[in-house]
Amino acid sequence: MLGKRTIKGRIGFAFAVVMLVCFSLLPFAQILSTSLKHQFDWGNPSLIPQALNLNAYKELLGLTEVKKVEIPVAIQKILDNPKLPQDKKDAIAAKYVANDNLFPFGKYMLNSIMFSVGAAFISLIFAVMGAYAISRLRFKGQVVIQRSVLFVYMVGGVLLMVPLYQMAMNIGLASTMWGSVVCLFLIYIVQTLPVGMYMLGNYFRGIPFALEEAAMMDGCSRTEAIIKVVLPLSLPMLATVFIYCFIIGWNEYLFASVFLKQYPEFHTLPLALQELFVSKNAIWDRIMAASMLTLAPIVVCFLFASRFMKGGKTDGGVKG
Repeated sequence: MLGKRTIKGRIGFAFAVVMLVCFSLLPFAQILSTSLKHQFDWGNPSLIPQALNLNAYKELLGLTEVKKVEIPVAIQKILDNPKLPQDKKDAIAAKYVANDNLFPFGKYMLNSIMFSVGAAFISLIFAVMGAYAISRLRFKGQVVIQRSVLFVYMVGGVLLMVPLYQMAMNIGLASTMWGSVVCLFLIYIVQTLPVGMYMLGNYFRGIPFALEEAAMMDGCSRTEAIIKVVLPLSLPMLATVFIYCFIIGWNEYLFASVFLKQYPEFHTLPLALQELFVSKNAIWDRIMAASMLTLAPIVVCFLFASRFMKGGKTDGGVKG
């Protein structure tokens, strides 16, 4: 019978799926293995470390004690002077802290969270409004906007980088630190908004308009009907769009390297990891540990949003 699978076919299909999953997870397993190995074990092809090494994770997470350099005798006499103010003593002592090998991973992670979460949230708000207008309202140029909303993805980021930077310089934004931050926010929103509108527009069309009409008959305005009916029924797609926008902002490197290159205090994780790789502190276990910690927010985001990714919430909402 057509479509009936034999036992050999099922075994072969399961084997192919397992091999595909193993092939996809092998690079991540290699990264995790290297991050947990000592230097003498880096050349070992085995994924299991001979001795567990958590020093790289402790350094990146700030769990190690800061080592101090031996203070010269002359400087120590100055610090022992009771007439010297305490704030000046602290400033002098801070210069003798061995922090050359420390990688401020926490600061870079906060920067990435600020850019990716902020841009994803703003993009989601505008995507909801634009998608609802395209799917529910009738106005001139609706079909053109609906079909051309993804036009921005026909042009690569490399081609847009130079004109966008020139525009930002001409209006004076890219010449200041906060102006560059605003430019990067706007670029992330422009990158993620079209596909968010496209995905949400198709999802809104699948929600029966009769549900909104029933809410408006009960006294709700159109805005209240959107908030109380459409958005709760769209939680699966809202979570999907937010995750998509978040991942784009989290992994973006090209525009961040252009607009934030001269502002190290706002470097994101992709930019910071690239600079760590070519710096004098490029230690393999530290690089791999930073890579694993960079993956953690994406995994947590997927696990948190997975409970919203369920369909069929409108089934039975309208009788035939």
